[in-house]
This record gives sequence, C-alpha cells and structure tokens, in this order.
Amino acid sequence: MGDQKNSISRDKPETGDATKSQSQTMWGGRFGGGPSAVMQEINASIDFDKRLYRQDIAGSKAHARMLAGAGILTADDAAKIEAGLTQIAGEIEAGEMVFDPALEDIHMHIEARLRELVGDAGARLHTARSRNDQVATDFRLWTRAAIDQLDGLYAGLQNALLNAAETYAGSIMPGFTHLQTAQPVTLGHHLMAYFEMVSRDRSRLADCRMRLNENPLGAAALAGTSFPIDRHKTSAELGFDKPMANSLDAVSARDFALEFLSVLSIGAVHLSRLADEFVLWATSAFGFLKLSDAFSTGSSIMPQKRNPDAAELVRAKVGRIMGAHTGLMVVMKGLPLAYSKDMQEDKAPVFQAVDDFELCLVAMTGMLEDFHPNTEAMKKAAGLGYSTATDLADWLVRALNLPFRDAHHATGAIVKYAEDNSLELSDVPLTEMQKIEPKITNDVFSVLSVEASVASRTSYGGTAPDNVRAAIKVARLELLNEK
Repeated sequence: MGDQKNSISRDKPETGDATKSQSQTMWGGRFGGGPSAVMQEINASIDFDKRLYRQDIAGSKAHARMLAGAGILTADDAAKIEAGLTQIAGEIEAGEMVFDPALEDIHMHIEARLRELVGDAGARLHTARSRNDQVATDFRLWTRAAIDQLDGLYAGLQNALLNAAETYAGSIMPGFTHLQTAQPVTLGHHLMAYFEMVSRDRSRLADCRMRLNENPLGAAALAGTSFPIDRHKTSAELGFDKPMANSLDAVSARDFALEFLSVLSIGAVHLSRLADEFVLWATSAFGFLKLSDAFSTGSSIMPQKRNPDAAELVRAKVGRIMGAHTGLMVVMKGLPLAYSKDMQEDKAPVFQAVDDFELCLVAMTGMLEDFHPNTEAMKKAAGLGYSTATDLADWLVRALNLPFRDAHHATGAIVKYAEDNSLELSDVPLTEMQKIEPKITNDVFSVLSVEASVASRTSYGGTAPDNVRAAIKVARLELLNEK
C-alpha cells in the first residue's frame, strides 16, 4: 500500500455513506456504527468472488423455486425474484454492475440489486438460507464447472499426444535413466507415457467431481432451518447427486477444494516434466527439437537466441499451483467447526490455480501440435552410450543359456573394451568378444543395432513400434467412447 491511491485511514470510522449504510443492514441491526476503512478493505472479497455470479444466481433461482413449492414464498414473489435475477445476470455480463467493496461480496451485490428491482420480494429470498451455505454451494458449483472445462482441455491434450505419438511411432530416440542414455526407445512410446499420466490426471479429476457433487444449500448458517424446505429439490435442480448429510459439514467442509488443488498439483507436475523435456530437447546440446516462432521468444541482446519460454513458463507454473494447495491447507488446518471468516480465503487460490492450469494445458497442447523433432539427431543419439548393452546381455541368456548375472558381467567387460578403444558395441570385433565369452557367435551382431533393439521390445507395454501403434488404437477408441 505504498502509493497514494491505495492508502487508507486505519482509525477513522466511516458511518455516513449511504452505500455503506445499506451494506450494514445486510448483516443486521446489531451494530450502531459502520466498519472502519481497514475493516471494510480486509472484509471485502468482491475483487475475486465476483466470478461466482452465475453460480450465485443459479443457486438463488433454485432456492426461490423450492421456497415457492414449499409454500414459504408466494408464486408472485418467486416470479419477481426469478425475473430480477435474470436481469441482474444480464447486467453483470454486460459490464453494467458497479462493484462496491462496501457490499463485501457477490452475494450481497446481487441481493442488494434484487431488492432495488423487486422490493420486498427480493428481501424474502434469503429465507431459510445463510451466506454460509450459499457460498459453499456457489463454490462447489464453480469448482464443478471448472473441472468440466479442464477435462475438455485435457481431452484436447490427449489427442495432441496421440497424433504426435502416431506420427513418430517408429522414430528411435534414446531412453534415459539418471539422464544418461539407457536403452533405445521410440519417440511415440515416450509420448504415450505422458498420455498415460494425463489419463490418470483426468481420472483423478472425475473422482474429485464425484465427491464434491453434494449440495450444501439448506444447511443455513450451521444447524439447518426450521422452515419446511426440500433440499432434494434444490439438489436435483442444481445437478447435485444429493444434499450433504450434515449441516455443520455442509458449511465448513473445504476438502473438495483441497482435493481439487491436489489433483491440479499432480497434473501440473506431469505438464512440467513434459515441458522440461521440451526445454532440454531444444538445447543445442541435445538438438532433438526446434520450437517454432509461435512458442519461442528472442533475446534483447543476443540476436541468435531462440528461447523455449512457453515450455519454461509451463514448468514454472507448477510452483504457483502447488503453492495454492499448500496455502489453502494452512488456512484450513486449525479451524473449529463450523464457519470462520478465514474461509473467505478459500476461493482466491483456487481461482488462480485454475487460471494457471488452464493456460498450461492450452500451451502444452499448442506445443505438441507444433511439434517438429529432429528424428535423425534422436536416432543418432540413441546409438550412443552403449545403449544396446542390455540387448547383448539378453542375447547371451537366450542364445547361450548363460545365467543373467554371468551375461551381465560378460557384457560389462565387452562394453569396457569398446570404451577403452573408442568403439561402438557393434564395432567390437567378434574375436575380442570371444576372448571374454568364447561361445559368442556372429549372430550377436543381429541384436546390436538400435532398430533391432526397439523392434525386440514386444512385451506388453514395451517400446516396439507395433506395440505403440496398438496402444494408440486402444487409446483412440477409449476417447471416442467418452463422447
């Protein structure tokens, strides 16, 4: 708050302003004076919770219809409320509503405007509910919609992975452990590993959605209500599976948001790992990939630079998303039942995490659709570092019936000879191999190429190109069956 525009008085109560006076009546006649400026600023959440307006209006419409059905509201009042709420939605979408921190949150803004439009009928809408169950309902509805939006973006990412994997199903590249060349794999197989990760991420999102899809509305402040409401009716209208079974839990539970952020954190880690590989592959040291101008930036001083900034930023966003999860965990960790004002801080981290995660999904999908690997450089690198040594050891077991540990030892000795003489495995003379293991025949050279290595990995889940194509076919059918 260093500049003049944002400075506030921390000791002067403000009681004369008409808008603030109206705000005060929203939460009752218990108070004789208005809040101080600092109280007003710390108490207001409209800057971030205004994005809940659609959910708040939907929940209010369902509540009004239920109240009318139960005889608590007249049909005329319910009709006025519904018309007023529809008008308010239009005003907000048109950018006509002026948001005032004195009205605290989106719920009060909508209620105040409704009273302006329909009078006493608007004042009756809050019968048999509290802001506690109202905001819990809005937040669940918003999170559910966010899950559905992200799931659709995830499906797009999966399709991009499948398309790239199919194109490069037979393209050979080095597989790494410890970032050291280990065994040859195919690029298609490598990309399909991320498809599997993303599939689990989507499954976790679906599980989270299932658990959050219970309705808090009607729990009121914390103890339920004495009015004869029908919580099953509002649940059905809002698309919830059922009402939440305990009123205390309904208003105080935020584990759905914690679970959601946990799922996003895991998904962000997967996106970050793929992004990091793009960063590595785009370096001159690897030379596996050249990103187009669409997902690169330059340098202000070095004209030759092409920086993979989109991938780097996807990699960085995981910190913000994990931070949102940790932050909300800390907010919730010490709160007694039921509601505490601390819980106003639940929405901002979720909103920010969703914004960041959605951007990461779109960026990663775009990079995959723009994917142009240097397959020749990948294949050349796949043959370095004695990557077919395991194939040699396996051949010794299969062809010569050596115990694997003996085959491993013999292969290690052959690799050492190759290394000492600056040779590739396939260039080691047969006579030198036979000095280490006399039973070796000329057939050994049939398994030492990278092509033979990947073609031989036909076990379920292996990297053989035919395996990769079969896995892609199954995956496409699964995505098609979702529609």
